[in-house]
Amino acid sequence: MEEGLRKTEGRIGRFAIISLILRLSPIIEEVKMNDLTALTIGILSIACSVESAQALESQSSILRNWVSQASLAASPVTNNQQPTLEQEAQQLYERGQYTQAAKLLKQIIHNYASQGDRVGEVIARRNLALVYQYTGEWQQAQEAIAQSFSLLQQLEDTPDRTRLLAQTLEVQGKLQLSLAQPEAAFLTWQQASKNYQQISDPTGYTRSQINQVQALRVIGFYAQATETLEQIQKTLVEEPDSLLKAKALQSLGDVLQKVGKYDNSQATLEASLAIAKNLLNSEVVATTLLSLGNTKRLQQQPEAALDYYQQAFEEATSPDMQIQAQLNQLNLLVKQEEWSQATALVPQIQSKLTELPPNQQAIYARINLARSLLKGKRITNEHNIAQLLATAIHKAQNLGDKRAEAYGLGSLGNLYEQHQRWEEARKLTEKALFIIQDRDASDLAYQWQWQLGRIVKAQGKPEQAIIAYTQSVKSLKSIRSDLVGVNSNIRFSFKESVEPVYRELAELLLQSKPSQANLQQAREVIEDLQLAELDNFFRDACLNTTPQSIDDIDSTAAIFYTIILDNSLEVIVALPGQKLHHYTTNLSQAEIEDTLTKLRASLASKRERIFDNKRFSLSQIVYNWLISPIEADLAANNIENLVFVLDGGLRNISLAALHDGNRYVIEKYSIALAPSLELIDPKPLAREQIQVLSGGLTEARHGFEALPNVDQELQRIQAQVPADILLNQSFTNINFKTAVNDTPYPIVHLATHGEFSSSNEETFLLTWNGKLQIEDINTLLRADTKQTQPIELLVLSACKTAAGDNRAALGLAGVAVRAGARSTAASLWYVNDEATALLMNHFYQELAKPNVTKTEALRQAQLAVLQEKEFAHPYFWSAFVLVGNWL
Repeated sequence: MEEGLRKTEGRIGRFAIISLILRLSPIIEEVKMNDLTALTIGILSIACSVESAQALESQSSILRNWVSQASLAASPVTNNQQPTLEQEAQQLYERGQYTQAAKLLKQIIHNYASQGDRVGEVIARRNLALVYQYTGEWQQAQEAIAQSFSLLQQLEDTPDRTRLLAQTLEVQGKLQLSLAQPEAAFLTWQQASKNYQQISDPTGYTRSQINQVQALRVIGFYAQATETLEQIQKTLVEEPDSLLKAKALQSLGDVLQKVGKYDNSQATLEASLAIAKNLLNSEVVATTLLSLGNTKRLQQQPEAALDYYQQAFEEATSPDMQIQAQLNQLNLLVKQEEWSQATALVPQIQSKLTELPPNQQAIYARINLARSLLKGKRITNEHNIAQLLATAIHKAQNLGDKRAEAYGLGSLGNLYEQHQRWEEARKLTEKALFIIQDRDASDLAYQWQWQLGRIVKAQGKPEQAIIAYTQSVKSLKSIRSDLVGVNSNIRFSFKESVEPVYRELAELLLQSKPSQANLQQAREVIEDLQLAELDNFFRDACLNTTPQSIDDIDSTAAIFYTIILDNSLEVIVALPGQKLHHYTTNLSQAEIEDTLTKLRASLASKRERIFDNKRFSLSQIVYNWLISPIEADLAANNIENLVFVLDGGLRNISLAALHDGNRYVIEKYSIALAPSLELIDPKPLAREQIQVLSGGLTEARHGFEALPNVDQELQRIQAQVPADILLNQSFTNINFKTAVNDTPYPIVHLATHGEFSSSNEETFLLTWNGKLQIEDINTLLRADTKQTQPIELLVLSACKTAAGDNRAALGLAGVAVRAGARSTAASLWYVNDEATALLMNHFYQELAKPNVTKTEALRQAQLAVLQEKEFAHPYFWSAFVLVGNWL
């Protein structure tokens, strides 16, 4: 009996590894979060768990519970019927025949109940919950889990009961996370950890710890998630080499990959690979090679990635794994436009497909192949792609897999859309949407709603298109956490698969003299896009939003919402107590971005800034785009503050330096930037509580040049307001953290090199002992238990945004909102530190005055520097921007 169980375990373990890789692989770009979910074993059939990459041992061990745990832990069985039925149920489950599996499990439950075998019944009900979880029947899944817990209460308190309780808690946590209850899932998995610890089960304990990481990431507790991972790694280092250790390291490597720590991911995966090779486990070797290929692709090393995929193919012993490796190869070859290699690979994949049984893996492999071929039109023709999809749809129908059927139908609709067969495309897309309308499949729904919007728009039905696009945005918002639970560079290609939905909807709403209702909706779409970009930048959705009206915030402010579309720049302006205003500049996106790039260079580049006429011309052009059409209304309404929600290259220029032909904008208005009005905390600065923590470097460090005037800058601040100073050797990560922990400073001022990039990993500030990554900054500033009030103002006086990077300013905006600061004042480019010291001196002079807002303090400081002849060029004073609360 035990020997037979060991054989079963091996088969299930290999299947689990294959299934997990189909899910974890971030290379099949077209298969979004829950599409990959459909490829996995039930325990992982939730969207968010992709993000934290459950340890492979987790899947294989819980699957083993399906057969072996029931057989070993249950009361002795007097006949051979039960094991046979359980094995049959498991086989149905593996084949994706969930309806039949559920039916058989109910029979097994009835049999156990009749025999009074509560242990067997607990396990059978837990397995039934897995089936329901996969099929999206959430209420039934919850009832099955609840019944398992009820039965557990009737069992004697033994180590076996504790283990069974922990395993049931694991499944409950998965269910909670899939129902968007990450806090509850975390607490559930925390209890599972305690139970495993109680019975000295290190495997279960490690698995449940990794479960907790996924919940922490969904909640947005990045630092705690990373700390837990590091603890797991330390524990594993001390353990002797084993298959569990290899699998856990491989899983951790995937997690590190998801959170953007590519070098650490590579090192961890290489350690896993070495162990798996020593243990001669080909399947784990292949799994890890596949993960290494994914990491290399994220590191922009396509040749190395392709090599790892090839090694994974050669090492794999199962057709499933071989096909996955080849699909990853094909997808990358298509992206690299290596047509000859891609064309040669397709017949090999198709040949392997014939070796697969008629299960989910075969269905999704066909669909993924078809979607790669859709991107590589030179490889094959429409008929071959349609045939692949038709076969997949037919097999999904035979299995009763509605989700896979909908995915195939929608993909076929996409094929017909590409060939402008609009009516056929519409019918297929609508059928796909109909199939999933009662299922928890927002990730698929948004794609097909977007697709339907494009199709009916092409058919000349803009009103229907707006309805479809609006539904797509609603679906996207409902899976906000899921979208960022995976790597933003590859797995969910934001720029290709999410951002266009918002932009295309805005374009539809703003065409042909839009109504006030359409303008209001367009403004909301712009806000939603800003939030989605920030979520994608930080790879979590922990930014809390509150709808705000300008009338409730500042009666002297005008809010400018901008969006750059393919052939226009659209501006919506909200004035207090008035209807929305809208105006358009009809230029191509390329022309708009080219003008903005040239304006940035004329302001920030030492070589370009000598050409005053060119700068004035460019700044007047952009002024005419943004402000000139509404200027009369601004004057009539006594507007003093201009607040901009910016898009694209507009984020990288200084609006203060725009010119109307007579004066700079800053000479007329205060300027502030808002990543989104919904993120603004509209409380003014409490002047009686001003106290500053300042830190900076005067000496050259880590390859960055000296900033000799920083000492003077910090001393001047201290002369204006109460301030503590950390300079040079004292400005270390530890000292900074200690200072923040000791005193609740409302203002933090850092005069040090820093850079904001579209890459989270490349956004940093410099301290004496190294770089502070953006997440480290957030962690330090949030770490203070005494910081019961948010930081009012974070000042970064020696930073820059990466030139030519339209998303770089996301880092600047994100520092404020993620660090819990109400506002951030920072420089868009490196500025002469003498001019910076002068500007900051005036800024704090103004800030100390009662009834002077932060944005007005910055304006007065900029005007003061502008009056100095040697610093009159906008390079010296206009780089500084205020992001967030301007009051």
